[in-house]
Amino acid sequence: MMNEPIQRAETGVIHGRFQVLHNDHLVYLLAGAALCRHLVVGITNPDPLLTKDESADPKRSNPAANPLSYFERYVMVRAVLDQADIEPSRYSVVPFPINMPELYKYYLPLDALFFLSIYDDWGKRKLEYFTALGLATHVLREVSADQKGLSASDIRRRMARNELWEELVPPAVATLMKKWDIPARLRAMGTCP
Repeated sequence: MMNEPIQRAETGVIHGRFQVLHNDHLVYLLAGAALCRHLVVGITNPDPLLTKDESADPKRSNPAANPLSYFERYVMVRAVLDQADIEPSRYSVVPFPINMPELYKYYLPLDALFFLSIYDDWGKRKLEYFTALGLATHVLREVSADQKGLSASDIRRRMARNELWEELVPPAVATLMKKWDIPARLRAMGTCP
């Protein structure tokens, strides 16, 4: 799985909440794009009805951890991939109810290669979901949580506290966060997990 050379897949599926998409997310997306001809970017927690509590990561379903709508994240992902010079014909962006495996077939090409990174129990749980369905998987990166790097939670906290955050996200994201006044939205929500 991880660090083994793989043949370039026809279609790859990569996923994330992207609440807020940061520079490490961009590295992750580009790594997936390099390993397939067409990348399907699944946006997890697309809406409250397609988001279940998850014991492996209880904060991920908290509304304060999901301040951006699916559509805002869709626009953000496309802006970032466009800024990275990925041709629009090389990727799709779709909702991905990650902790509802029974729904994958309605949103994703199940014959694709599913990419993921593992940092904690939640990453291991996602791999279990994928393997239980017999999906082909490739772990892009597996490190401990303290080696993970950037955290969207930390970036949201910085935004809410008027601390520096812009250098932690791609320029397209910084532009959209300011345009949509996401720091004010986060402050209005109160807590920022």
